[in-house]
Amino acid sequence: MMIGAICLLARAGFGGDDPQVSIPIRGRTPISRPDFRIESDLVLIPVSVTDSRNHAVTGLTREAFRVFEDRTEQTVVQFAREDAPISVGIVFDSSESMTGKLPKSREAMKQFLRLANPEDEFFLVEFSSRAHLTVPFTSDIGEIQNRLLAAQPKGRTALLDAVCLAMNTLKHGRYARRALLVLSDGGDNHSRYTEAEVRERVRESDLWIYTMGIFERPVGVRLKQTDPGQKLLEGLAAESGGRHFAVDSLVDLPVVAARISLELRNQYVLGYRPGNSRRDGKYHQVQVHVVEGSNLRVSWRPGYYGTIE
Repeated sequence: MMIGAICLLARAGFGGDDPQVSIPIRGRTPISRPDFRIESDLVLIPVSVTDSRNHAVTGLTREAFRVFEDRTEQTVVQFAREDAPISVGIVFDSSESMTGKLPKSREAMKQFLRLANPEDEFFLVEFSSRAHLTVPFTSDIGEIQNRLLAAQPKGRTALLDAVCLAMNTLKHGRYARRALLVLSDGGDNHSRYTEAEVRERVRESDLWIYTMGIFERPVGVRLKQTDPGQKLLEGLAAESGGRHFAVDSLVDLPVVAARISLELRNQYVLGYRPGNSRRDGKYHQVQVHVVEGSNLRVSWRPGYYGTIE
């Protein structure tokens, strides 16, 4: 990622009933668009803050944040709380292992789209043995929903190929804020790309990845942390600054999808100018802390690549 234009390093939250927390379930009304075209040496970091109940904390001020780059504290010179339009790619697993899981998965996507900003745009990548762009960019959520109604489970799981196809498609998005939502029930077993290749591409991008993993298991049985499907989805989300949600029961899918949609609506955007000019092409680590309350969780993209001159 380059400072030369804009560095978007991302995250978001979910609302609750605390005085500093809200659940902004949005109607289909227009909103103002922030101007992200600012000075080339400014690094912008979208950030989300959630409490111990996983609810978004929305009432913080600039003074509540501390930002570090390569362990050196930076001065926050730009601060905003924005719900700007976003370009979103939905990456949907329709492999044979999704048999019996598609109805709730479709319902989950319906919930996600229902809470969209009216100016958002979406596309759909479906994958089984191969990945296909089945719905190009559209602002008509009905197109996505209708296509998902026709999805039939078959074939193997080319998840990594689907993520790569979605990342390539997202480059043509209309908006600076860009995200992928990946829904799958397991690991990859049929991709040409490797996990290492895809994770490196994610590090070089300026998008966020939210992943929903369906890992059904008997009540009281915990999923092993070494499960390859969960590790893959967790890794992709973490590399982008996004979040992974492991779903134990199909009935939870719509709730989790709605939560992710709301997280994309609730972000702080912090801007700083690095102490030294970052024109070296190297990867620079970013850390964000909130000074108010040790029980708050902060999410952001872990770093960016400087521009090579």
